[in-house]
Formats: sequence, structure tokens, C-alpha cells
Amino acid sequence: MAEKLFTEFPPVSKAAWEEVITKDLKGADYEKKLVWKTYDGFSVNPYYRAEDLQGLKYVGKNPGEFPFVRGTRQNNRWYINESLCCDDPAEANSRALVLLTKGVESFTFRLPEGRPLETADFATLLKGIALDKVPVGFRGCCPKTVGTLVNFLKYVDSLGIDRDAVHATFDFSPLRPLNKRGTFCEEKGFNAVIECVKAAAPYKNVRVIEVGAYIYNSCGASSTQELAFALSQGSEYLSRLSEAGFDVETIARKIYFHFAVGSSYFMEIAKFRAARMLWANVVEDYGCAGGCPEKMLVYATTSEYNLTVYDSYVNMLRGTTEAMSAAIAGVDYLEVLPYDFAFKVPGEFSSRIARNVQNILKEEARFDKVVDPAAGSYYVEMLTDKIAQAAWDLFRKVETAGGYVAQFKAGFIQSEIKAVSDKRDRNYATRRDTILGTNQYPNFLEKAADVITKEIVSRDIPTCMGQVVKTHGCHRDDAVEPLRPYRAAEAFEALRLATDRSGKEPRAFMLTFGNLAMCRARAQFSSNFFAVAGIRIMDNNRFASIEEGVKAALASGAEIVVACSSDDEYAEAVPEIARLIGDRAIVVVAGEPACKEELLSKGIQNFISVKSNVLETLRGYQEKLGIKPL
Repeated sequence: MAEKLFTEFPPVSKAAWEEVITKDLKGADYEKKLVWKTYDGFSVNPYYRAEDLQGLKYVGKNPGEFPFVRGTRQNNRWYINESLCCDDPAEANSRALVLLTKGVESFTFRLPEGRPLETADFATLLKGIALDKVPVGFRGCCPKTVGTLVNFLKYVDSLGIDRDAVHATFDFSPLRPLNKRGTFCEEKGFNAVIECVKAAAPYKNVRVIEVGAYIYNSCGASSTQELAFALSQGSEYLSRLSEAGFDVETIARKIYFHFAVGSSYFMEIAKFRAARMLWANVVEDYGCAGGCPEKMLVYATTSEYNLTVYDSYVNMLRGTTEAMSAAIAGVDYLEVLPYDFAFKVPGEFSSRIARNVQNILKEEARFDKVVDPAAGSYYVEMLTDKIAQAAWDLFRKVETAGGYVAQFKAGFIQSEIKAVSDKRDRNYATRRDTILGTNQYPNFLEKAADVITKEIVSRDIPTCMGQVVKTHGCHRDDAVEPLRPYRAAEAFEALRLATDRSGKEPRAFMLTFGNLAMCRARAQFSSNFFAVAGIRIMDNNRFASIEEGVKAALASGAEIVVACSSDDEYAEAVPEIARLIGDRAIVVVAGEPACKEELLSKGIQNFISVKSNVLETLRGYQEKLGIKPL
């Protein structure tokens, strides 16, 4: 049947497709119009064909087969994870037992700072939790808390269950203080990890070294950088622990990776597929005989970089698409951050919504029933190959120059990430890239709640993620510049918060006249533009004359009056509007009309358009309105 069907549709060559595309472009530049230039340093074509996949060696491999592009197992049953604070073990246990009835399948417990948990603490914390069925993780590990691991293993042995059935992770990471604080307690940190690997060696599925790649995403890095620097961290651990006398298979079994899930849907699917393949090759290059040690264990958390304080319900949508990417890509553990995570301790409602995103993906969408559904997609396979090549090249560049620690101390890793984050910031500022509800299409009526403060819109990843780690007494004179996590929306949030906290309520009046289609389009654009800074919008359909519009504008008491019409009406109308308004309001022209120079010569100074740097322009208007920056 299939063969007969395809005979009715003769193949179309690539040349024929290109001919039609070129014709439809009508002389426009093919590269500029149709080719996507990614932050990862490579280009993505508008379409791909079967012949593009020729030469990709991994295509056709099955799930569970080296190099594990299609997954490390023959199913897609990931664990729905939730993080809990365990300052009070009894309270955390009570909460965990409830969550087990609500779809949660694994837990990450955030450890009390600097205090090891005793065996008795584990007996309380894990009471009623079957460790041979429910994986557990522990965040906030440091050299002072090696005893936590030892005591956990003692507790496991006291249960009399099969050691190999226990799945647990501990986030010991000597490189984390280097990333977060710019200090590196080399001897102390690696000695602690050596102790942990020795202690956990008899426990097949207890992993004690975290490669914390999450921080790269939180600093605005590209997916390629996140992957390449994660591989470099992993390689650093393999190298140093090999020198300490451990065999590669033992080391690899004790490492797991914590990635963020970014907002670029297909890119993130490709990132995880490429990550498994590249790590398998790294471990193989270190001399691993093959099999399980080459399999990357992936813990994924939705991105905090993408979360917003304003219009925060949109974060539900972000978390959903990010979770879909991770699930399709075949991660092992997944945690969806609650929509209000960026500005307060999540409550029951937001936590429930976050959990149910994954419950829906499993129970209703059945994402766990299909392994690697993206396999065979020309687009996803090509993205996987491109990101793998770019990440491998960057990884080799770091390794050739001395490895992760050397290149971090040299500032290379920080500068590479900053170059990308600066470009992201420019694109957000000019709205080439959109943060929905923040730099584009804001909620006009929203005002910051009392819980929102200056500190919230400009803070590091919160301690409840277990990422803010103190150096625990390691003070070094040779400290280097650390990585600086932030959220993409912070600068815009600070802009709007300054208005909300100013005690003023500035208004922008849309003076619409002339051509109906143009005046409405420009009024909508201008309304979105000024609402980004929390300026209240006074929109209008269309005035019969500019005199009528000016009269209404002055009666409204608006501090800003935006002239909205077609370009050919501005030359005559705008100077008259400015004359009638005088110094009673700021006159702004919506657009970049051909008569701009003429208007400038007549004293018209304010223009907004798609070419504007929204962030800087709005800061300028706030200054004119007497609103001080935070």
C-alpha cells in the first residue's frame, strides 16, 4: 500500500524546491530571510531532506545502544521529581508521603547548611519511603557534609534491602564554588569527593558527583556552551579521580549531570540527545570497556532564566513546553519549577500545577510510552548533529588549553558565556527576541505586589535550588571572576518596578487620527511599548481631527501624548500637535517617518519604532517623568 501511494507522488529534487523558494522570495536575501542564525554559532536551514542525514553514524541505532543518542534505556519512564527542604526531617517526611499520593516519584532533599544528617535523621526523613522503589537526591553537599553520605549508606544497610536497588544522588562538586564564587579549594574539595567515591563504590546506583550544568543556562549561555562546559567538568572529574587511583568505570558510575531545560523547544531536545552521545564518547576515550558506565544520567530542571515576575502565569506555559522537550528527549529525572518560583516560596497551588504538568504528560499525553519520538525527524537529527559538533569543538578547545579549571581561571569560560548573554540582552532590549508579558505584550493593568522587591528582580538563583553555595571557610587570594546567574527579564522588571514604586501613575495617551488602519496599528504598538515600563495606557479609536485629539489628551492629564497615524500625515500634523500641547506633555511620534529630519528641525525630539532599544528608550522617558531607577 505504501509503495503504491508513493508512486503517485513522484519525488521532488532539492533543486526544484530551491527554484520555487527563490522565485517566491522575489529577490530578497535567502540567508537573511530563511536561515536561522542560532546563539550556538551555527545556522539552521529552512528545511531538511533525507539526503541530509547521510553520513550521520548514529542514525538507525536503537534506544539503549551506544552512543545512546536515542536514550540509555529501552523505555521512556522518567521520574517526576520534587525538591523539599529537610531542615526538619519529620516535617519533610510528612510532606513527602503526601506527595507520593499526588504523582511525585522521586525527591531531592535540600540539606541543612553545613550540618551532616545523622543516621537517625535519615530514619525520620525516609520513614515509609521504599528506597528500593523511590529514588532520592540530596543537594547542598560540601566537604563538611561527607558524613551525610556515610550515614545514608549506613541507613540503607540497616534496611536489609538490595543495595543495587537503591537509587540516590549527592551533589558533591568541587568545581561549584569555582563557578559560583570564583574560589577553588582544590585539595579539600577533591579529597572529599575521593572519600565519597570510595564510600559509595559498593552501591551501584548511588551517584555522588554532580556536574552542575544548570548554572550555564542561568547565566544566559547557549545550549552548545551548556553542553560543552558540562562535558569539560565531567572530563575534569574523570582525569583527577583517575590520577587518584580509581578506574574509569567506577568514576563514571558515580557522576550525574544536572541540566536546565531552556525555551528553544527543538534545540533542547537535540541538546539532550547530543549530550548522551558526547559523554559516551568522552568516557570511551578515557578507556572504558563499554556498557553502563558510558550512559549519562540526566537530572533536568526547567529554566529559571526564563521565569518572569510580572505576568507570572505565563511561566506555566514556559514550564510546560520545557517539560515536553525534556520528556521527548528522554531525561531520567525532571523537575518543573512552580510558576511563582522567581519571587516567593512556592505555595500548594503553584507546586500542584507544576507537578501536574508532568502527570498530564504521562497519564494523558502518554509521553512515557514512546522512546525518542523525535528520531528520524530530519530537523531534529540535523540539530542533534550540529549541536554535537559545535559542543565537541568547544569542548576540545577547553581541553587542549588545559581543561576546565585552567580555562575558568583564565576567564575564557566566563567570557564565552558573557558574549552570548550580552547578545541575548541586546536582542531582548530591542525586542528581536520576546519575553512574553515582559518586553512584549505586557499586562497593562498589572501592578507589582508588595512581595516584589528590588532584590527579587536582581538576585542569584535562590538557595532553595541548592545552587547558592558558600565556600565554607576557603578564602583565596587568587579568586577569579565567577559566573553570574540572572533572569532574562530582570532589567525590564526593574524598569517596571521603578514605576510601580515611584508613587506616581504616569499615563500615555494615544492620539489617533487620519488613516484608520495605520493609526490603530501604531496605537497598539505604542501601547505595548509604554506598558512595558508600567505606564498606564489611554487608548482611543480615532479622533475626527487633531484638535479634537489634543483637547481630549490635555483633559486626560496624560504626561505622554503619542501621535499615531500614517507617515504621510505626520509632516503637517505633528508640529501642530506639538504647538497645541506646548510643554504640558511629552509629544512622541509613533514610527520612523520619512519626514523625521524635518520634524527634528522643528523641535520634535521623541520617536519610537521597531528599531528602538525599548529598555534604554523607556529609561529615558522615566527620567523625563521624574521616576528614579531602582
